[in-house]
Amino acid sequence: MRYNAYSEYLRQRYGEKVYKLPVSLPVTCPNRDGSCGVQGCVFCGAIGAGYENLPASMTVTTQINANREHIAPKYKARKFIPYFQNFSNTYLPIKKLEAYIREACQPDVVGIALATRPDCINDEYLKMLAQIKEDFSVDISIELGLQTVNYHSLIKINRGHTLAEFVDAVLRIKRYQIETCAHLILNLPWDQMDDVIENAKFVSALEIEQVKLHALYIVKGTVMAEWYEKGELQIISQEEYVDRVVTFLEYLHPDITIQRLIGRAPEKNTLFTNWQTGWWKIRDAIEERLLMKDIYQGKRCDYLNGKEVKKFLI
Repeated sequence: MRYNAYSEYLRQRYGEKVYKLPVSLPVTCPNRDGSCGVQGCVFCGAIGAGYENLPASMTVTTQINANREHIAPKYKARKFIPYFQNFSNTYLPIKKLEAYIREACQPDVVGIALATRPDCINDEYLKMLAQIKEDFSVDISIELGLQTVNYHSLIKINRGHTLAEFVDAVLRIKRYQIETCAHLILNLPWDQMDDVIENAKFVSALEIEQVKLHALYIVKGTVMAEWYEKGELQIISQEEYVDRVVTFLEYLHPDITIQRLIGRAPEKNTLFTNWQTGWWKIRDAIEERLLMKDIYQGKRCDYLNGKEVKKFLI
């Protein structure tokens, strides 16, 4: 492999195949309930990102059991990571969140993953998570939506936070020996290749442990869907997306794990998804491009630790 694939990372860390189990909590987002906004991000649909999730009205245990029964025989997995995926999962009273996470720490669970926003990270919550990590001997990772380092684009997509909140969240998380995964959309209409490179440099300099890449999809009923139908935004070609991912990997620190190279969403919920082709075909095209151009993750990661004075140390 020419990049650090998440599947291999899990196999090496836990000695066998490990599978994520999606879990829904009855949560919303401060960018929806009026705390910092009411419409949410312009690309986010009414149900958030949890297209494959079971209803949040089901208990955590019931969701884990149901997903395990489906996934374990299909993928031959015996260890699992409950993934609290939809909306902002730390946007809850701390005791309520703690109860949900402790319920998820079952005997075959080796880790917990929480998706949330940078402005929903707080020291008291992190202390609680660190205690659960110790009590159950599980790994904990927090998946933060960054989307882009282009702060003009952050305003365009109505994120409701800036880069400063993201940096603050990452630095706080590190103090508690909890890992961070950054979510990035590499083909926002206002971003160029320079932004893609800066994305890679930014997460590398922050020593983020994992990255999850998305290609922008247009969800029906969103503000972005209105723009798309009016012809007010243009989406780059599949070929250019492949180029952007390859360039991103070339500048990314070689130790960072890549959870995925492209996301997916059901066509029935979207106006545009992955150029109307299978996500695995795009992944394969990325891997073929890496091989063809002899590019590997970190090949151009030479910009950290005082690049311009290294010549004096030879």
